[in-house]
This record gives sequence, structure tokens and C-alpha cells, in this order.
Amino acid sequence: MTEKIGVMVCGHGSRDAGAVSEFASVAEGIAARLPQYQVESGFLEFATPIIRDGLDKLRENGHDNILAVPGMLFAAGHAKNDIPSVLNRYAAEHDGLIISYGRELGIDLKMIRAAGERIKEALATAKDDVAMHETILVVVGRGASDPDANSNVTKVMRLLWEGLGFGWGETVYSGVTFPLVEPGLEHAARLGYKRIVVFPYFLFTGVLVNRIYDYTDKVAAAHPDIEFIKAPYLNDHPLVLDCFADRVEEILNGQNNMNCGMCKYREQALGFEDEVGLKQESHHHHVEGIGTGGHTHDHGHDHSHHHGHDDHSHDHAHHPYPHADHPLGPVSMKKSGS
Repeated sequence: MTEKIGVMVCGHGSRDAGAVSEFASVAEGIAARLPQYQVESGFLEFATPIIRDGLDKLRENGHDNILAVPGMLFAAGHAKNDIPSVLNRYAAEHDGLIISYGRELGIDLKMIRAAGERIKEALATAKDDVAMHETILVVVGRGASDPDANSNVTKVMRLLWEGLGFGWGETVYSGVTFPLVEPGLEHAARLGYKRIVVFPYFLFTGVLVNRIYDYTDKVAAAHPDIEFIKAPYLNDHPLVLDCFADRVEEILNGQNNMNCGMCKYREQALGFEDEVGLKQESHHHHVEGIGTGGHTHDHGHDHSHHHGHDDHSHDHAHHPYPHADHPLGPVSMKKSGS
């Protein structure tokens, strides 16, 4: 008998009706990208339908192989523990049912590009009298008790900071961990920049996003000499929907992308789009075989490309760094007259 595959999108849930509506819109966008499957969605808590309701619909329509993905940015307690617990229990209660669980959206260049476009939308509404290197980007993460998830927000911030060429970047959180939004923005305001862009790295609206914007207004009122810009959150950006569809397909493909999936030579990294497809050569061949004891050793890698580094004294060609003239960039490290 041929298996019948269905897709289940598992959300966290919110008491905010707007967030619930936005999640439903995202689920519809995912379904539009996966027309070959029936796609259902449900929430872990605070809203209906719950995850079991969506699983019931799929099973009642004859689906015996369900591909479940967490509708979340990063893997913390909900994605790592709570949702799998619901899925495993449901599968155990129904003989012959297979539920495969995919990974969270995570650090993905599609997500970074989507975030970059949201930030550009906000900057487009501002006056053009403040340069990017005089602007701070403050990325706001949800905040979790899982340091792995928290550290990912900082990586997102760095990729956006470098990709767009901001003068500085900071990461703050809406709760659980530190620094929180208000003290984080106060700290940013003391750094001496003319403009601060506040970007909630959130999928959906809700109480937390509203609080982020409220704190931004509060700190802005205390610092009238600084321009504060509130960027929109991710929501149903087309690249976000594409990324969700990718996570479903990864389950079928047995794919587990390592950081090679973030390689600027393979994908469009924000700010480094011109380097996709460039010929890649190792810049370490000058020193191969040189090391402690004078013996050679091989470094095994499960991918065929190499990344160049800029801290060697020997000469070799590099593709021009997109922000080489940044006031806080590479030039500032050069000694005068060298």
C-alpha cells in the first residue's frame, strides 16, 4: 500500500488574535508552496486548533506519514521538548502512523535576507541625512532559558549588521534573559550614534512585539537628539514561507545542513550577493605541511569548498569586501604609514 504524506505546522500559540491570524496566513502560504500535500496547522498552547486537531484531520484523511515542522525561529524548550512530546505521544496512540519531525527555521540565509528587507523597508521611511555608519541596529530576540537559542539571535544581528553596513549592532531580548529591551536601548543610546533601528526578530505580532515598540517610544522620548526607527517584524515574508517549505522537504531528503549551507559562495548572503558562484581556492597551500614537528596532516571535511581568511602575511587575491571603506572596518587596523 502506498503511503500518504501530509504536513503539520506546529505553532506556539498566542492570546493575541492578531498573532493567531498571522500564523494562519503563514500556514496558508506554506500550503501554497507545497500543493502536493495536505497541510494542517495547530498550536501548542493559548489558541485553537491545537496540534492534535491538525493531526486528527490528516489521519482521518488517510495520511499515515506526517511531516511535522515547528513554526518557530529557533530551537529552545518548545521546539526541542514540548512539540516532540505531543507528536511522539500521538504517534504512540495510533498504530502504523509515522510522524517525522523537522528542524526549526534557524540560521538561514533566506531568513537573513527577509530580515534585511524588513529593515530596508523601515529605513526607506526615514530621512536620508544619516549615514549607515552613523546608525545602530538593535535586534530584539524573544529570549529563552536556552543559551543556544539566545546566541542565535546574536548571530542574526551580526549577519544583518555586516550585510547592511550599520555602524554598530546590539542584541537585546524581550524577556527571560538579558539584556532586556529598555536597558539595552538605553545602552545603545549612550554610544553616540545619530540613529537607532529597532528590529524585532519575531515571526508574529503579539504582546511582546507591542512592548518592544512601547519601550522604543519610551527611550526615544528620553533621547530626542537620536532618531529611533521601528522596523516591522518578519510575518509572512515570501522568503520566510520559502524557508518553511525547505524544512518540510529536508525531512524527505534526510538533509542536515551544516554551516556550509550558510556559505556566501553558494547562497545569497546579505551584502555579499556578488560572491555567489565565484571560483574557490584554498589560501592555505602556502603553509601546507608546516607545523609543530614538521609533519603534514590532513583535515577532513564533508564539503568541497574552502573559506579564505584575511589574517595571513602572504599575498593572495580576494573578492572586494563590500564594506571595506567602513569607518570601523579593516582600514582602521592599519598602522599609519604602513
